[in-house]
Amino acid sequence: MVNAEQPDTGIQLPTGSWWDWDVIAWDAGRFTLAAGYDLTYHHGLELVFGEPLYVSCPFAFLDPVFRAVSPEQAAAMARQLGAEPPVLVAFEADAGGTEPVSCLVAAERLDVVHEPVLRYWREDAPPGQRYAPWVRRPEGR
Repeated sequence: MVNAEQPDTGIQLPTGSWWDWDVIAWDAGRFTLAAGYDLTYHHGLELVFGEPLYVSCPFAFLDPVFRAVSPEQAAAMARQLGAEPPVLVAFEADAGGTEPVSCLVAAERLDVVHEPVLRYWREDAPPGQRYAPWVRRPEGR
């Protein structure tokens, strides 16, 4: 569903408080951004870019505003990559400087994952609870 008063950003986020963001995975196969209202203990949203082709964004940022990719950005990406990427996402975000930073991610695909992900080990976590990639069960337990 696209709001007629808002430009099409090419990305549809579920309703939630997604103001605190960081990179939780980046390798040749995927680039993953995580979001929540406080990333200390958990996050509830992941943007998983499969087979990233181009990434320009800080490691951590706040309150991104997703926007339509400009024709100039799309043309530049097509020239640099040799073809238009299947996924091209643009946003402005607060990275701690005096002005917002402009971000751009190109990839083969994008999955929006909306589920709680713990960032610390919990013995009493329910079965099937997902943990952030760096969380490990403590030794001897």
